[in-house]
Amino acid sequence: MPAKENCTLYSGGLKGAETAFGEAAEKWSVKEVNFCYSGQKTNRQKHLVVLSDSELKRGDISMELVSQMMRRTYYETDKIRKVLQTIFHMVNKGHQVFVIGTILEDNTVKGGTGWAVELAKLFNRPLSVYDQEKENWYTWKQGAWVQDTPKIEHTTFVGSGTRNLSEKGRVAIEDLFEAAFGSL
Repeated sequence: MPAKENCTLYSGGLKGAETAFGEAAEKWSVKEVNFCYSGQKTNRQKHLVVLSDSELKRGDISMELVSQMMRRTYYETDKIRKVLQTIFHMVNKGHQVFVIGTILEDNTVKGGTGWAVELAKLFNRPLSVYDQEKENWYTWKQGAWVQDTPKIEHTTFVGSGTRNLSEKGRVAIEDLFEAAFGSL
């Protein structure tokens, strides 16, 4: 396990799971970095990195490709493009990815959160999702979701997920930090 003083959580600071990840990082004294774009409203204001237009463009991808990878239709809108570009920076910086959401039958994850999951798969990052409906953690191994109890094992990691965080999802985040950094 890495020492908490050497760790950094990368997130977006948005309502729900990302806020809970940030609160846990603060509680356990883990460095937190929240990426956003100009004009985006975030719940977490600590360690906010507002990405410039040129930085956002580094995470640009064809909406057609996003739709194909996510197996659903995404339309070209400035807001969704900026959200996807911001998620790129989170996953690009964090070596391990933790997400709170819902795993769908096609192995994608529901909502915009699913883009962090697809990028983690693409970048071959260690990836775990707490499925709020099944109330279990799953880790992506050899092209399939396997029930697991993940651990924070890298100094840089991503915390992302649904805006509709359940109490059990919040507890899953707390348990993840406690297992890595001990009781408070």
